[in-house]
Amino acid sequence: MNRNHRIVEITPEETMAIRHEVMWPDKPSDYVRLPNDAEGKHYGLFVDNEMVSVISLFIESGHAQFRKFATLFSYQGKGYGTLLLKEVFKIAQCSNSEKIWCNARRDKGEYYARFGMRLTDRTFVKGGIEYVIMEKVFN
Repeated sequence: MNRNHRIVEITPEETMAIRHEVMWPDKPSDYVRLPNDAEGKHYGLFVDNEMVSVISLFIESGHAQFRKFATLFSYQGKGYGTLLLKEVFKIAQCSNSEKIWCNARRDKGEYYARFGMRLTDRTFVKGGIEYVIMEKVFN
């Protein structure tokens, strides 16, 4: 992993290209836009000034939800997404959130479990992909 990286807050619009390319490339670009994007905080991880990973964080009533977490394919498996996710967990904890949760693609459950997230019994299907809600309660 290249150690020359930084994580910064970005605009919702700056997340769109990576969201679209990684998550739903076969759908129109508006498919990755969230109706409440303006209410969240959005973060990008940059390597040598290239944004390679994005995540959006929404905090409401002591609960934090991260959404649209995506890392460019050529940077996956190198630890950059992990760095970004850990930073968002810290931000959520520092904002006094009681827990953090996400709508995880079923096949990504093991990845999120490494961060102490637990499967719930709540599932749904979107765009033909099965999702499960995962959460972690902060101590």
